[in-house]
Parts: sequence; structure tokens; C-alpha cells
Amino acid sequence: MRLKQCEITDPQDIQRILSSTTIGRLATNGADGYPYITPVNFVCHEGNIYFHCASKGEKLDNLQRDPKVCFEIDIPLAYIDAGFDLHKRICHLHQYYHSVIIRGKASVVPEGPLKVTALNALVTKHERGAGHELVNKEMPGYSSCEVIEVEPASMSAKSDLGQKKSPDERLAIAKYLKNRNWPGDLEAVKAMGFDPADL
Repeated sequence: MRLKQCEITDPQDIQRILSSTTIGRLATNGADGYPYITPVNFVCHEGNIYFHCASKGEKLDNLQRDPKVCFEIDIPLAYIDAGFDLHKRICHLHQYYHSVIIRGKASVVPEGPLKVTALNALVTKHERGAGHELVNKEMPGYSSCEVIEVEPASMSAKSDLGQKKSPDERLAIAKYLKNRNWPGDLEAVKAMGFDPADL
């Protein structure tokens, strides 16, 4: 990673980012030689990525032919717009975000306990802990879907939060974002290490 100050290496921080979003993007190698990217609902469970899909389709064909995949998530935070720069310099526009990129091998989870566990982990994440019916092998939908496991071979994560800026610049950005209060602004302020109540 070129910007080492933005790199995240703590596994708990990476897990927190993965847990903070429900949609990831899976890149498979297409039969035509082009990458094929699809959004998927996912869960990270015991270090692996799991998602479900139909029993037929291009994504499944691709990963069965070539199990090497790349999986990516990103969480956009605040956009630093021209309003922050008094001189309105376009080169100062910037997006703050978190991201995780995983390279690994994908495989279809066979019928059995792991498939049930993965589906329940997926439902629990998306239902946000609300009471819901547990998945079991007798449900009609259980056999009509496939569960895919991505076992990471490598993982990198990044949080771009103005780490290259001086402390005074970062404070000025945090104050600007707090006052602007667009969606994602307060979350970015907190991720930068500031308490909005103190600004």
C-alpha cells in the first residue's frame, strides 16, 4: 500500500469495518477473459466471507471454473468539497472512506451444518439481531440456494481520513464537517478521532 499512514492492520479494526456494511463486491474471472464484478450481501464469519446465490448463473460458473476471486467493500464517509477551500481549488476535493480488499479462493459450501451456520450468520447480520426465524435444512429455500465461502489468502484495509494533513488542518476539517453536517460527516469526524460535542 502506497499510503502507509492510511493502512489498517489491526484484525479487530478490519472486522469492525467488514461488520459495518452489508454489501460487498465480488470479482470473478469471466470466461471471456474480462473480470466480472457483482454486488453480494455478505457476512464475515470466523475469518471467511460467506454469501448466498442462485444455483445457476455467471458468477457461480466463473468461480467454479477459476476459484481465485477478489472481494471488496467500501464505506464512503465525508466528501471534502470546494466549500472547505477558500480558493476553491479542485485538486483539494477529496473523499474520506474505509475499505477492505480480500484476495482468496471461493468454493461452494456443501449441504450440512456449515451451510446452515453461514445462512444464519448472514440473516442475523442483515436483520441486525432482531428476532427472526432460524434457517434449517427443512426450509424450501435452503436447497434452492448455494452458499459460497471465500477463504482469504491476503487482506488489506485502508481508512482515508486526512492522515497526511497537519493537526491544525485536521481540526479545521473536523469543524467544517461538523457544521456542514451532510450524511457521513459526523461519522467521519468521529473516525478522525474527534468528539463532535467538543468542536
